[in-house]
Amino acid sequence: MSTVLFSHPACLGHDTGPGHPERADRIRAVLQALEAEEFAALLREDAPEAEPDVLALAHPRAYVDGILSIRPEPDQRIMLDGDTVMSHGSRAAALRSAGAAIAAVDAVMEGWARNAFCAVRPPGHHAEAARPMGFCLFANAALAAHRARAKWGARRVAVVDFDVHHGNGTQAILERDPDFFFASSHEMPLFPGTGHPHERGVANNVLNVALEPFSGGPEFRAAWGDVIIPAVEAFRPELLIISAGFDAHRRDPLASLNVSTADFSWLSRALVELADRVCEGRVVSLLEGGYDLAALAESAAAHVRALMRV
Repeated sequence: MSTVLFSHPACLGHDTGPGHPERADRIRAVLQALEAEEFAALLREDAPEAEPDVLALAHPRAYVDGILSIRPEPDQRIMLDGDTVMSHGSRAAALRSAGAAIAAVDAVMEGWARNAFCAVRPPGHHAEAARPMGFCLFANAALAAHRARAKWGARRVAVVDFDVHHGNGTQAILERDPDFFFASSHEMPLFPGTGHPHERGVANNVLNVALEPFSGGPEFRAAWGDVIIPAVEAFRPELLIISAGFDAHRRDPLASLNVSTADFSWLSRALVELADRVCEGRVVSLLEGGYDLAALAESAAAHVRALMRV
């Protein structure tokens, strides 16, 4: 079995406007890095559009219909909040971004791929059940977890999030269901202000490790190696979903952690090894943040290299 990459040109059409950090060049940088010869064996698939009924696994149908009804003109952008934008191409991009997560779960659970990486935008981990925020429209990681249970009968699904910002949307959607486990490391204090260690979920199924500003590789590796990975292993998930944000990188402009590409490589390999131990290697990884283009491309390539075991 191989690693499969899901992406789609429609993700480039989500126009956030001049100066916005979550821009189409992010996907271009990642995909260009994955054109290197060492990634020749990577399977490549177009992300399908998610169906509204599938989006309703994690969002009220009224919210789904409301977002999909927003159709700006080609030269128009509509601000949903201070950070979150919809343009003429945003609807298609959001459907492909969520659709990639769904298709990746299906590929891995069906067994024709060992694991998957979704290079898509807009990201998803800040979108709450009925609220877009933090650049995000639909909660892709939470949708993926619900898809694994609804279609494939998974009894336990874990979502782990190493984005520098806490995945408040993913946590809010999953924390009241003991079939799901959510774990995150993130800088604190920082947007969105959630993710305190005392947030534990309905059945101790939430684990947050807050990192102080300017924390670096040693603190990042300790959070994962000593705390999060053992907790996920104890949960024994049947599928591991990764919210792969690379904005904890020391060169990222939106935060102040000092994580290196080598640290992301170490964690990616550790998560692959964890999946080998607990869920037959089944991993679905979804791109979240990362706003320095060179650091993003370098780190995403290291992440996919670990998924491919090369």
